[in-house]
Amino acid sequence: MANVGVFDVLGPIMIGPSSSHTAGAARLGKMARTIVGRPIQSVNFLLHGSFKETYKGHGTDRALVAGILGMNPDDVRLRNALDIAKAKGLKVQFTPADLGDVHPNTVKCLITDEVNESWEILGSSIGGGLIEIKEINGDKVKITGEYTTLITCHEDQPGTVAKVSGICHERNINIAFMQLVRSQKGQGATMTLELDGQVASDLTEEIKKVPGVSRVILINPLGGNA
Repeated sequence: MANVGVFDVLGPIMIGPSSSHTAGAARLGKMARTIVGRPIQSVNFLLHGSFKETYKGHGTDRALVAGILGMNPDDVRLRNALDIAKAKGLKVQFTPADLGDVHPNTVKCLITDEVNESWEILGSSIGGGLIEIKEINGDKVKITGEYTTLITCHEDQPGTVAKVSGICHERNINIAFMQLVRSQKGQGATMTLELDGQVASDLTEEIKKVPGVSRVILINPLGGNA
């Protein structure tokens, strides 16, 4: 039986000690898959900065697709992710882009899911396999994948934040970090809660009942080695 080394796992062309272009890219892809929550038909990866310049040589293309397929960064199938995607009928495209004043290792995933719903997910690989999702469909968020994360899209009206946090309190769920952004006063708002520990999936159904809440996304911590 042949030995499999770290460079085989992360891709045959892994240059230098940084895992930003492979492990981080795989986590970005997997996080995008988790956020969508449905089977994916196609993805166009808009690549910015160093992702744009070196994505083939550093295996970023394979890593992003591996994540979209649900693979962890240490999955030995990562190096064959493009072929696996083709066999599964997943359409992928890589487009160089200027995404503005963002981290150099940034990608925007333009996704179409199985019900033809479109998604735009912007994220960065910030070093050492760590990632940060910064936008979902134009809404500002901050998701690291290190915590259980609850995202709500809701009307900007008094009481909504209190009701959602109250549900967490009733379930003895501790909120570690919270971020709230809104497009305009009295219109749409997005709240991101990073929670301690795992939570029951029916939490989302309860929060959906809060007046004014239009979407709830629950994301468990990402697995796999960085």
